[in-house]
Amino acid sequence: MKQNGIQVNHNMIDVLIDEMGDEHVSTSVETPLRPDAFALSDDEKIEQIAVHFGQIMDLLGLDRSDDSLSGTPKRVAKMYVKEIFSGLNPANFPDIKLFENKYQYNQMLVEKNILFYSNCEHHFVPIIGKAHVAYISSGKVIGLSKINRVVQHFAQRPQVQERLTMQITNALKEVLETDDVAVVIDATHLCVSSRGVKDVNSSTVTAHYCGKFEEEATKNEFLKYLDL
Repeated sequence: MKQNGIQVNHNMIDVLIDEMGDEHVSTSVETPLRPDAFALSDDEKIEQIAVHFGQIMDLLGLDRSDDSLSGTPKRVAKMYVKEIFSGLNPANFPDIKLFENKYQYNQMLVEKNILFYSNCEHHFVPIIGKAHVAYISSGKVIGLSKINRVVQHFAQRPQVQERLTMQITNALKEVLETDDVAVVIDATHLCVSSRGVKDVNSSTVTAHYCGKFEEEATKNEFLKYLDL
């Protein structure tokens, strides 16, 4: 088929799309969103997604009159909007308050083994991992649980691990008013372990070091805490 004088091979395009997904290509640090991403309310999105997911089930040949399947479209739609993709909406970013560093603690603070569940944006299957976060106070601190909440917020959207790592780092830099932030993520991708190559033993590690953590000594101290 020709488009604008260019020969288009749809089989080749399908192969390229599949390969791009398997390579976990990330297009930008920001999650790709349409300008009208939040024009609909959550309830409106749930209603429309339920309709479309029901159509997917129909195309797969499932009998939605069965008691076990009849409520699935609505359940999936609610899960998408209210739970696993709730981090798409900036209105759901955690409410974080800064406090004075009254203890004058000027060493790094490390919060490690933050368990998170996300979803690969190429296949919409789970990413399961742990985030390790460190920062050096510039005079302000936040509650420890808020670090976990920032990780969870950005995990709760279709993701690429490289982007997730950078989004968490950039958000914490802004919230903490410091450049001295480091994030390491170690995760298993079900698009690798449950399909495609089906490698159940591998995991992916990404890192983003900023400010003082770009210095070799500080970086090594952080990694020593993680035993990496």
